[in-house]
Amino acid sequence: MPLYLYPADKTDLFDEPVVERRPNLAPAFIAAFSAKLGVTFSPEDFFHYAYAVFHSPTYRSRYAEFLKIDFPRLPLTSDVALFHTLCGLGERLVGLHLMETATPTISRYPMAGDNKVETVRYDEGRVWINATQYFDNVAPEVWNFHVGGYQVPMKWLKDRKGRQLSYDDLTHYQQVIAVLAETLELQARIDAAIGEWPIQ
Repeated sequence: MPLYLYPADKTDLFDEPVVERRPNLAPAFIAAFSAKLGVTFSPEDFFHYAYAVFHSPTYRSRYAEFLKIDFPRLPLTSDVALFHTLCGLGERLVGLHLMETATPTISRYPMAGDNKVETVRYDEGRVWINATQYFDNVAPEVWNFHVGGYQVPMKWLKDRKGRQLSYDDLTHYQQVIAVLAETLELQARIDAAIGEWPIQ
């Protein structure tokens, strides 16, 4: 579901593209939510707000049964300060998840070797890719981070089983670990900002 809709009225292959766009939000919804908040907001603000709410651990656990059978429902706040706080946290999450926002690496890859992914295992903060090489400083909650039914740090490596990791692969995986660690921190901040459920 795109955030913006673009007109598709080109009649000829060589026509200049039309760059006018409109938000993919119903005008009645925009008016009602703006009235509830008492301020206007951009489509990006709304997207970042929704992204933050949907990444709240409390939201995910509280509505887990509903999320299994239906689309997520977005609770709307009338608290302008909370809206802006969640917009900021959501924007940071989006930047992290698209890997457009730099985050310092927290894991090292200290042992030289052939970098071949053989047997992936986790032991006391280390993610082993073979008998001698590992990524260190990986917290258990980062190792156990799931998106949908996938354990992200394990799946990334298992998808590369039998391959030799390049320098770019190694640095990318370290970035994934850092992104997941910061995601967990931001999720805690989202829950703290929301406080009581349901959202007011």
